[in-house]
Amino acid sequence: MANRFLRPHLIHRFSTLSPVGPPSTVVPEILSFDQPKTDVDIDLSDQARLFVSVPISDLVRSTAVLHATAIGPMVDFGSWVMSSKLMDATITRDLVLRFVKGTFYDHFCAGEDAAAAARRVRSVYELRGLKGMLVYGVEHAEDGGECENNIKKFIETVEAAKTLPTSHLSSVVIKITAICPMSLLKRVSDLLRWQYKNPSFKLPWKLHSFPVFSGSSPLYHTISEPEPLTVVEEQELDKAHERIKSICIRCQESNVPLLIDAEDTILQPAIDYMAYWSAIMFNSDKSRPIVYNTIQAYLKDAGERLHLALRESEKMKVPIGFKLVRGAYMSSEVKLAASLGYKSPVHDTIQETHACYNECMGFLMEKASNGTGIAVILATHNTDSGKLGARKASELGIDKENGKIEFAQLYGMSDALSLGLKRAGFNVSKYMPYGPVETAVPYLIRRAYENRGMMSTGALDRQLMRMELKRRIMAR
Repeated sequence: MANRFLRPHLIHRFSTLSPVGPPSTVVPEILSFDQPKTDVDIDLSDQARLFVSVPISDLVRSTAVLHATAIGPMVDFGSWVMSSKLMDATITRDLVLRFVKGTFYDHFCAGEDAAAAARRVRSVYELRGLKGMLVYGVEHAEDGGECENNIKKFIETVEAAKTLPTSHLSSVVIKITAICPMSLLKRVSDLLRWQYKNPSFKLPWKLHSFPVFSGSSPLYHTISEPEPLTVVEEQELDKAHERIKSICIRCQESNVPLLIDAEDTILQPAIDYMAYWSAIMFNSDKSRPIVYNTIQAYLKDAGERLHLALRESEKMKVPIGFKLVRGAYMSSEVKLAASLGYKSPVHDTIQETHACYNECMGFLMEKASNGTGIAVILATHNTDSGKLGARKASELGIDKENGKIEFAQLYGMSDALSLGLKRAGFNVSKYMPYGPVETAVPYLIRRAYENRGMMSTGALDRQLMRMELKRRIMAR
């Protein structure tokens, strides 16, 4: 992708803004992101070198799965089956889940429990040199009981991570939506939005955090003053805080980084708030943060919020980690905004999303190279961004082994990019969810739709894997 200075119509998104309330004055801050030198060449054309460590059985399965997901009608049919009444009948449900487990599940997921996932992490590292990001694949909890069950699973994940050599593991990942009820997260987000609009509005339960809004953040979710949290809701929020603390303590004791995933904007203020107060409380090691938050570059306010949070962390001398992604909730964001009569919070074009990602990436890498307490995980399936990041790291002289910069892709996707970056000497991880097959269905459906169509994310992998299979067969 062509590199560029910050374009004029994007300047306001990266401005230095007041974290207290909507600003009256905007002072532009332009990111310097010159074209990096081409000292590092990420070669994705030689499939024999890229896939030399991949067994032929894995190549066959991966090629078959990625080709299947490229067929639009097949993806649509599979999605329909998984949400139909066929899944209510034990016989058909067992047949479908058995088929899914041997194909799509084994390709995109790491196993059914923490021990199996740890074995898969070990195998992937020993065969391919790629680290693992372990995540229990549950997403949404409706009540405190579900949250308690889920936090036990997340703690099991940390315990499984402790059994692995540090060279094999990148981090443990959690979703706040799994350990705090969804309804409460929405209530907290509403109250945080209202306080941003009205700084005198008091939130007695609120812990110290970094800014979670900017002048361009979407606030349309909260159009009137919310009711204060009830006594019961405050008690449930306290329990959620304790759940987060419990896993942070274990990660801190085990020196295992904890990544907090992002969600829809209707819930994200509460998630950012919890991620940042956790970072303030537990990122005590100045050389390496434990808690990482996630920035979604497809949101129009991503750059501004990143600047504000980072500025506050530097002011407080708190190390911070960021995982930078493009984002995965575009459809729901567009629909919700339209239903309320507002413009989508997502960039209007994919090119603007790419530009925002690359600009945030350059900014974070420059900060990390200056020796500040920042660590960055660049999660991308975009080969242009991967190559650009690699060249930028070379230009800045970033040590590839010190953990300040890491690339990441989802397990089962963009393997060519992962292996190409690894061959260039970078730390590269795979996001590896685990859990029972039935709980992984929503995740698998999203992966199928991301790979849907011949020009999808998986197009390069399909082409290269097919070429490598043909080469190995012809060589016999």
